[in-house]
Amino acid sequence: MPTASAQLPLQEGDVLWRPSPAQLAATRMSQYQTWLAQNTGREFSDYSALWRWSVDELETFWQSIWEFFDVQADGGMEPVLTTRSMPGAQWYPKARLNYAEHVFRQANADRPALICRAEDEPRREISWAELASTTGAMAEFLRRAGVRAGDRVAAYLPNRDEAVIAFLACASIGAVWSSCSPDMGPTVVLDRLRQIEPKLLIVTDSYRYAGKLHDRVEVVEQLLAQLPSVRAVIHVDGPLASTRPVTWNNCIAWNDCLARQCELVFDRVPFSHPLWIVYSSGTTGLPKAMVHGHGGIVLTHLKTLGLQHDLREGERLLFLGSTGWIVWNLQAGALLAGATAVLYDGHPSYPNADALWRVIDQEHVTLFGCGAAYLTNCMKQGLRPGEVVALESLRSINSTGSPLPLDCYAWVYQAVKQDVWLASVSGGTDIASGFVACAPMLPVTAGELQCAELGVAAYAYDEAGQAVLDRVGELVITQPMPSMPLFFWNDPKGARYRESYFGVYPGIWRHGDWIRFTPRGTAVIYGRSDSTINRFGIRMGTAEIYGVVEALPEICDSLVVDLEYLGRPSFLPLFVVLSPDCTLEPGLKARIKEEIRNKASARHVPDEIYEVDEIPRTLTGKKLEVPVRKLLLGVPLDSVASQDSMANPASLAYFVKFAAGLQRSDRESSRQGETQPRKAPELGQS
Repeated sequence: MPTASAQLPLQEGDVLWRPSPAQLAATRMSQYQTWLAQNTGREFSDYSALWRWSVDELETFWQSIWEFFDVQADGGMEPVLTTRSMPGAQWYPKARLNYAEHVFRQANADRPALICRAEDEPRREISWAELASTTGAMAEFLRRAGVRAGDRVAAYLPNRDEAVIAFLACASIGAVWSSCSPDMGPTVVLDRLRQIEPKLLIVTDSYRYAGKLHDRVEVVEQLLAQLPSVRAVIHVDGPLASTRPVTWNNCIAWNDCLARQCELVFDRVPFSHPLWIVYSSGTTGLPKAMVHGHGGIVLTHLKTLGLQHDLREGERLLFLGSTGWIVWNLQAGALLAGATAVLYDGHPSYPNADALWRVIDQEHVTLFGCGAAYLTNCMKQGLRPGEVVALESLRSINSTGSPLPLDCYAWVYQAVKQDVWLASVSGGTDIASGFVACAPMLPVTAGELQCAELGVAAYAYDEAGQAVLDRVGELVITQPMPSMPLFFWNDPKGARYRESYFGVYPGIWRHGDWIRFTPRGTAVIYGRSDSTINRFGIRMGTAEIYGVVEALPEICDSLVVDLEYLGRPSFLPLFVVLSPDCTLEPGLKARIKEEIRNKASARHVPDEIYEVDEIPRTLTGKKLEVPVRKLLLGVPLDSVASQDSMANPASLAYFVKFAAGLQRSDRESSRQGETQPRKAPELGQS
């Protein structure tokens, strides 16, 4: 229930929503706490006390999750954890289980397993019986094709039911799943799949996005030419299938793979047997190929989706994202929780700006997840979904990928729905879940994440490796988690794994985000620590600048980078995308600087502001802050970013030109004996 006005200007920490007693009583978290009291005698006064117990008595907590969700396994349950040392912690070394088995324990004839929505295609429902039948048939085909436990099966598919079916079939026999979205170019796909050497590839010939058809036949040919490990190809028909014949070697049609019906069976594998391989963004260097295990994902997704996000049996989850983003894997986890996964394949604003909100309403979606950029774009477009559709079933909205601006919190409660649980969450591909996220018994406070997840020993550390409260520090995890990567696939001695997480604080996981925990247990994310602005000895996260700048109605998007040159003062340019019919005139520049000076920091006012058409982003919507900074410092384009891993690679052309102007200005300054690089004012207009 809403508890405070969502009118601007909001202040960080303003309470916007609080669960009613009836809402609180219905949560799975309340059921879990009742179970704890009845079965262990443990009672907790509030979430903070429950969280403290969950990280202090780590093994007892995770065993309680196992028992509460009735995880099924062979072998002994002891020890829960061999050691708390990181890296190297091993969970449930004697247990054997299967992810897919836990999915199909939730089968129910009264509700669909999957609902499929795609651009310009009929709506489809997949019953639990059909899902079991097709998964069983696909698993039998994989066995006949020579796929065994531990073999890798990769997919190049959109967000369709075939991807879920193939994944579950792989899991059922212990094969290792990995997927890339068809909007990824061949270079970025090969950077991923060459590392893992898949035995079988599942592909589509085409896909539809924003009303346009995208042919992928030649891309698949390039993939196959450079993936000698692939022995067979499964072809899933895309919208161009009838007009675009394929001639791939060892290719079999999807429907032919399902011709032989077979009962679905589950091979129980060790707790830490690889389930899937997922990847870092790969904008620079080879992507990290992160391996997660069956048991770690089962336990973590049951806890995260069931308790933190309060996803219940029979409810419906739609998470806006592609098969190349970890949110797809989390969406598949809806099945573990007994919920229906609503698969949306297409542009969220096609054929009209509120298209996705109409789907959310029509499909009675309970929990809707998306990148913060989607909500911000809806706000900037002036959408008011709550006036167009009823959204009666919508109970929760999750926002991730980047911090959610204060004005977007207000927009959700004004324009979408008053009585909705809006949760900004932060986790990552690395753990396939959240570090700092949400809990259904806590209030929603503007600009803040509700809490650290249960079992996640999250803190802010200063440079000396000491935990700090109400101060910005590095996000660290001091105790192991079941869903931490088992290893990186292409990292035989584990050197890259240790360097990625444990190189700064030995034995402590450093995630690379700036964070501040408040005395109330809430948290604020300030952006990536490797893209920090450090001016005059004062550090600031980029998210603080974006929150101020993008609150202005004239600004749609922005990017700020600190171009500190060795031995010279820094140069801080701000790049902005303007709203329609706006111009970057001197008055607007002055107002932007004044807003930053008054609401963020007088020391972090940009030296100059430039208009651009687009901000470079990854395929998952993250701003390319570090690659753009490197580019502007003189690093060649082909060394800073893989353009196939970008949503809008053409956007880099402006920054290449800008970098050349900076270097030219720097050479002139050097000849004149100056110590500060000059700006490139001729590039100020795009």
